[in-house]
Amino acid sequence: MTDGSDLTDWLQTIRIFRGLSRSQLRSIAQIAQLKQFKKGEPIFQQGSEATGFFVVKTGRVKIFKVSANGKEQIIHFVNARENFAEVPALDGKCFPASATAIEPTESIFFPRMAFLGLLHQAPDIAINLLISLSQHLRNQSRLIEELSFKNVPQRLASYLLNLSDRTTNTTVDLDLSKSQLAAALGTIPATLSRAFYRLSSEGMISINGSQIELLDRDRLHKLSQSIEQE
Repeated sequence: MTDGSDLTDWLQTIRIFRGLSRSQLRSIAQIAQLKQFKKGEPIFQQGSEATGFFVVKTGRVKIFKVSANGKEQIIHFVNARENFAEVPALDGKCFPASATAIEPTESIFFPRMAFLGLLHQAPDIAINLLISLSQHLRNQSRLIEELSFKNVPQRLASYLLNLSDRTTNTTVDLDLSKSQLAAALGTIPATLSRAFYRLSSEGMISINGSQIELLDRDRLHKLSQSIEQE
């Protein structure tokens, strides 16, 4: 896929490359490298040299940091057609977090120096990157707010509402293991289980295995927006 018109067609569907000319997309395709990762395989480690950035073709990636005491905090998940690690690829510093494939993943890798050369030739790419970086910054601000001002039931309510909004269904399938979801919400599995029990016992959700039915979106939304602490 890293040769010919197939990759060029695919690149124009990626947010940071939208609106570029055919010739610009062909130039980007020429430096692209296909990389494959098994489930659980590291893509890069926090502190390692940033040699480029990635766009997920298929699969899913988690971006996370690990504290000195070994606690993992998931920063965000990267889905198909989304890019990641573009900040260190631009500033040349080390990766500030780690990335691991949480399912078999194919990604397109763009080497740093070759991509920087393209930026000088095509300022439109830089504008698209700025928009992408702004969206990442908004997500980071939201994560800081959630961890600082909301307790675990509130974070869980917000997560379920966002998942429901993405799928446009009132019943959602949890796409993460309990440990992964707990790490994403900045807690531990036992505390997460208690949060699920609270939302269920108060009639806001119904749980059937990995399927969660949102019974009262209004109350979930009210809970997710409150700032009471645990």
